Amino acid sequence: MNETKKMNQTLEIIEKRRTIRAYNPTPLTPEEINTIIHGAMRAPTAGNMMFYSIIQVNDQKMKDKLALTCDNQPHIAKAPLVLIFLADVQRWWDYLQLSMVPDLCEERGIDLETPQESDLLMACCDALIAAQNAVITAESLGIGSCYIGDIMENIEIHREMFNLPKWVFPITMVCFGYPKGDKEKIPLKERFPKKFIHFIDNYNRLNKEDFTEMFHNVNRDFNIKFAKNLGQQFYFGKLGADFSKEMRRSVKIAIKDWIAKNGDL
Repeated sequence: MNETKKMNQTLEIIEKRRTIRAYNPTPLTPEEINTIIHGAMRAPTAGNMMFYSIIQVNDQKMKDKLALTCDNQPHIAKAPLVLIFLADVQRWWDYLQLSMVPDLCEERGIDLETPQESDLLMACCDALIAAQNAVITAESLGIGSCYIGDIMENIEIHREMFNLPKWVFPITMVCFGYPKGDKEKIPLKERFPKKFIHFIDNYNRLNKEDFTEMFHNVNRDFNIKFAKNLGQQFYFGKLGADFSKEMRRSVKIAIKDWIAKNGDL
């Protein structure tokens, strides 16, 4: 880290942030939780519409169930604070109904445009930006965090658990808590070299030599078993794994329901 970064506390927090999965059982104070939520809500948002909602999961039985439904991750149940970030346009569409927008469209002889895929993606952006703001806010307080993308799995179960209507989608969940032990002893994860991620004006596809260089001296924490190379192991351990298949199934159902033209607001 250069001298400029050392002088900037925010950059230092970003540079040193690690995923934390082992938590000190000490609960977070109401003030700490409110600070994290406030940080999330100060995030940039499309048109200041705030197409997201946040569910704080306090009930221990719910946490225990999430630990199972989110690909069997026990640390979820032990986290002092669990927040689910929802892509949410339901709130605005409920308001539009109360504002008699459907009636005005009918009066003017125009089709009512209900939420579509673009609205889902926009709401997902809003929710994820808010989640990252929450993570950095927590980090500034010395509170660790871990993203849980598996909340997108088992959509039927999670809808029932949290009473989610059709235009609300759980895009991510974050566990928070003070680290158990010295977090500085956890090695920082290496990232790919900048030149393979950051392009100017045009997208660059990589060739074999590029990939060899990209993975050189980068520890990706993959233990190659039953595969001939890292790419094969990554596929079968990640993209082709059962949890990825379940996530794809759940997301397809959520999108199908989201864009259904059934007239329900």
